[in-house]
Amino acid sequence: MSDEESFDPSFIVDALAELVLGEAPNLKRADVARLSGLSPEVTRARWRALGFPEVGDDDVAFTQADVEALGMAQQLIDLGVINDETEQAFIRTIGRTFSRLAEWEVRAMLVALFADAGDPKVAAERLGMLEELIPLGERIQTYAWRRHLVGAASRLALTDTQVDVAEDTCIGFADIVGYTTRSRRMTARELAELVERFESVVAGLITDHHGRVIKSIGDEILFATDDVRDAASLALDLLEQHEQDKTFPQIRVGMSYGRVMNRLGDVYGPVVNLASRLTNVARPGHAVIDHDMAAQLKGDEDFRLRRMRRTSVKGFELQEMWSLKRPR
Repeated sequence: MSDEESFDPSFIVDALAELVLGEAPNLKRADVARLSGLSPEVTRARWRALGFPEVGDDDVAFTQADVEALGMAQQLIDLGVINDETEQAFIRTIGRTFSRLAEWEVRAMLVALFADAGDPKVAAERLGMLEELIPLGERIQTYAWRRHLVGAASRLALTDTQVDVAEDTCIGFADIVGYTTRSRRMTARELAELVERFESVVAGLITDHHGRVIKSIGDEILFATDDVRDAASLALDLLEQHEQDKTFPQIRVGMSYGRVMNRLGDVYGPVVNLASRLTNVARPGHAVIDHDMAAQLKGDEDFRLRRMRRTSVKGFELQEMWSLKRPR
């Protein structure tokens, strides 16, 4: 690419693909099946489960790395880590997790390295930085994964060793009040800054209270804690962020307690659904909890509970609800 040429963003994509994949695609689907020893149906299913788009039989779209990766799942099956029933869910979870991470990383890299690189010469020079950036990113991800692996193992050691297990858990949702209306008046940058600050502060407080973020959905964060008191203290601390700093968005919290199915990093069951419904009922700056969580907190002098009027919410008839506050 000469200095006189106009800047072509596809040049970055081609360079990144070569750096990450190690070689240009040189295999068809049938080649992947033959080299991996797997049937074309199995390789196609695993490829799709990872979240990659369908590839035609005659398209040269794969590399040796794809052959090895698609065969790794078979190794996990042979080792007894997963089976035919859990294989697709396992692969799909990995694909979703890294798809979201990759989306963020690529946007961050393009902005950091090429936002002002309209000059082809400048862009070409900065491409060299990717050779350092990609391995660095891999090491950070591996470190974070290993640390979280230890943390997850520690939690399981205190409960149960089964993969899919129902445990007594406190589930909560923290939701930005008036997000839809507010977002209409904001620029893309302002909205991104709002969501980033919300996620950063809320995730930090969840960790401080021995909880874990299950997922973030823009204006809402789903979290879980094993201890009811931790969850209650967390909810009140979250609500007080706006009182301490009016520039922080006002939020509301809904929580419920009971048996929750933990599966592949996500949570399922009526307790999760109820917590979501209670969040919708909560007034701005307030926390609403269900009967079972209130029963666990009764008599605790660190919290003040007030019974609310029974209300029917979607999927739950005449639900008993309680407001959660600090003692006077």
